[in-house]
Amino acid sequence: MFMKDMIMMMLGYIVLILGVLIGVAFMILFERKLLGYIQIRKGPNKVGLIGILQSFSDAIKLFNKEQIFLLNSNYFSYYFSPVVSFVLSLMIWLLIPYYFNMISFNLGVLFFLCCTSLGVYTVMIAGWSSNSNYALLGSLRAIAQTISYEVSLALIMMSLILMVMSFNLINYMEYQNFIWFLFLMFPLSMCWLSSSFAETNRTPFDFAEGESELVSGFNIEYSSGGFALIFLAEYSSILFMSMLFVLLFLGGFDLTLNFYLKLSLLSFIFIWVRGTLPRYRYDKLMYLAWKSYLPVSLNFLLFFFGLKIFLY
Repeated sequence: MFMKDMIMMMLGYIVLILGVLIGVAFMILFERKLLGYIQIRKGPNKVGLIGILQSFSDAIKLFNKEQIFLLNSNYFSYYFSPVVSFVLSLMIWLLIPYYFNMISFNLGVLFFLCCTSLGVYTVMIAGWSSNSNYALLGSLRAIAQTISYEVSLALIMMSLILMVMSFNLINYMEYQNFIWFLFLMFPLSMCWLSSSFAETNRTPFDFAEGESELVSGFNIEYSSGGFALIFLAEYSSILFMSMLFVLLFLGGFDLTLNFYLKLSLLSFIFIWVRGTLPRYRYDKLMYLAWKSYLPVSLNFLLFFFGLKIFLY
């Protein structure tokens, strides 16, 4: 029986990962189409019906290209950091609180924080091992930015943990049956949303790949498969952060159409922001984390702590 359960669980994980990869492919297509319409032009519309197979043809092209190895690069870490980055971004998806066939993570929130913290190392190693000044500068920026915003993400999460008194993400649904946490802690949810932009290196916080001064940043020396894996990891984490926002603030996880519509709306906001907002200045980004989000999340944490003591 135990062996059968293990096989079923592994099959469940494989289906989940395949689903995430297909979701990422369509997310990339959705972004390219949407940015096209924002910029008053057509997006991809040639490959397949209305361009629906464009992402798949891009993936085939990238993985078939010849891998370039730099003469001065640190070969082993240069080669494996995109792979580790991609594996980490898929590992976080094990947190989805399915009702069947999956492990219920009692310490899911801690697992999320561990995986996102480890993601910083892959960016750092990718930039450093390329042995290029642009790549190193891009990775340093990304590290400073991600670490700064992880502090605010952790503090916002602590407020939620104090309210629910559980690390298990499935419990967040039960507490939002009557009112969503979005209405209870609106400023915190907005801080979380913009922190997740910074966490996933998206506009207006995409300093790791500032085209105007760093020529694509930490992934400048990557091409073919390595670049594709970095790209997939980024979009996988965008989808995951969208799902996590829905879990924490928009009513939790349920297997209805509403959940997937909310998830799509959040993914749309990521793209919408990219199409409309200009890039922030780097010092202002750091000030925003340490002088705005940190005090706000700390104050809310103390407020919820007091509320919890008062109610008990």
